[in-house]
Amino acid sequence: MKILTFDVEEWFHLLDNASTKTEKEWVTYPCRIYENMDRIFDILERHNQKATFFIIGWIAKRYPEIVKSIYNKGFDIGFHTNFHQLIYDQTPEEFHTDLVTGLDCIENIVGKKITAFRAPGFSLTEKCSWAFEILSEQGILYDSSVFPIHHAHGGYPSFPSIAPALIKTDKGDIKEFPISVGKFFGKSMVYTGGGYFRLFPYRMIKYYAKKSPYIMSYLHPRDMDAGQPMIADLPIARKFRSYVGLKHAAAKFEKWITDFTFTDIQTASANIDWNQVPVVDLKRR
Repeated sequence: MKILTFDVEEWFHLLDNASTKTEKEWVTYPCRIYENMDRIFDILERHNQKATFFIIGWIAKRYPEIVKSIYNKGFDIGFHTNFHQLIYDQTPEEFHTDLVTGLDCIENIVGKKITAFRAPGFSLTEKCSWAFEILSEQGILYDSSVFPIHHAHGGYPSFPSIAPALIKTDKGDIKEFPISVGKFFGKSMVYTGGGYFRLFPYRMIKYYAKKSPYIMSYLHPRDMDAGQPMIADLPIARKFRSYVGLKHAAAKFEKWITDFTFTDIQTASANIDWNQVPVVDLKRR
């Protein structure tokens, strides 16, 4: 099972950086989302490829045509928070407000309930597992926020599964699609999205993709935008992670979906026996 997903963000939606943190800073940067989404649409349509798109509410409000294009082209739509902030930096009340506001915006554009979610930076960690109950309360049925190893934004290394699992909360169940990991010289690593995908050579990505029964990818429009400006105040290491491999990422991505068959989250879920997956019980005792 190989699942293709995109986090619909602008090129400047970089976390943990002062000059790209909030809406106040975002409006000072040029828009590149249209050309970047057109590049993705072109590749997907030429290969008749399904995908799930997790959309930021701020993008939906500012550029509703983007959401309409995704929906009208028949792609699966998920939600990526309203203001793209780290969940563990928020209170439950702040997260609830952000969730409801952004969901309402996207649902009003497409005229249907949105039932899939992904946290910015995979910041839904054990520290803020309370977010699952809020998600379920707001009608979220599918989540792909768990990064089951250590990550720059914490990760969730205690999560008991590196494949689909069922999370039980007091408000209902959520079908979890964690980010997939591979073993590199005995160490668990991610290779299926973002800077990892851009950094690693395609030959290695293909090798591990062949071996893995489950792949959850996560790409961004900016990952294939070789012409995007450089954010000046990023530390050197962060600049490397944010800009490495941009020039060849689109060709690498197209090769990937040529060599392998991917699907979206809704289709994948319909082909899983959820009675047979690991269960994570977060119900209050």
